[in-house]
Amino acid sequence: MKPAPFEYVDPRTVDEALDHLHRHGEEAKVLAGGQSLAPMLNFRLARPAVLVDINRVAGLDGVTETNGALRVGTLVRQRHLERAIDGRFPLLAAGLKLIGHTAIRVRGTVGGSIAHADPAAELPALLACCDGVILTRGRRGERSIAAAEFFVGPLMTALAPDELVVETRWPLPAPGTGWGLHEVARRHGDFALVGAAALVALSDGQVRSARVAVFGCGATPTRAAAAEATLEGRVPTVALIDDAARAAASKLDPHADLHASAEYRRRVARTLMTRALSDAISRASGSAR
Repeated sequence: MKPAPFEYVDPRTVDEALDHLHRHGEEAKVLAGGQSLAPMLNFRLARPAVLVDINRVAGLDGVTETNGALRVGTLVRQRHLERAIDGRFPLLAAGLKLIGHTAIRVRGTVGGSIAHADPAAELPALLACCDGVILTRGRRGERSIAAAEFFVGPLMTALAPDELVVETRWPLPAPGTGWGLHEVARRHGDFALVGAAALVALSDGQVRSARVAVFGCGATPTRAAAAEATLEGRVPTVALIDDAARAAASKLDPHADLHASAEYRRRVARTLMTRALSDAISRASGSAR
């Protein structure tokens, strides 16, 4: 199939892009890398009246480190970020490698993945796991939206029709923080059926902080608050990790589709949380790289 007819515009500044979004509202779609939007256009799942191509907009493709956080412009290609973080954020580096195939990451943008908000995608879950922030801009000014508040449903965000994601901010884990990331997909490069990410910091043999996110197992990437609460302030043991994963899995609201039942997703989520937490704790204690 081919896309339905649309008007194409290619603004050169953020303000010009915002003018188009303000003028056309929900009838406009933003084109960045196009790795999600282009197939939707071809199958006519998206039928915008206006396509706003932001690829020539200046100032949206930078990667900087400020105040302990990576600031990633919305047009930064996933493959570029993979190379740019230089071991500073191993969890993010591992997650980037799981996104599709190299050709997809060469074109796909970080901001595009966040704005698309696929509940099975890696980047939204990793941003939620590290308490990241999305910076948006509209005619009314800028907003900083916590990842926990940005994702509101499948392919749905808190972004207004006349707003643009301009940057994502990724707090860098403190030195000594361990990480873990596991997902199950039908084949390499497919979207995850279920995935889990974890960041754990230890102090005097106890869990000082734990952050766990699950993806592909509900309407949005989900922070596993029950697992975090079970672990924090306690000595991590195999039994405690299992208790944490079980508690978190019981709170999930997984969906069923042609690929997997809801119960399958819940069981796999529990297993993957156990593995991700075990890896994170091992790395935090220095027994794994």
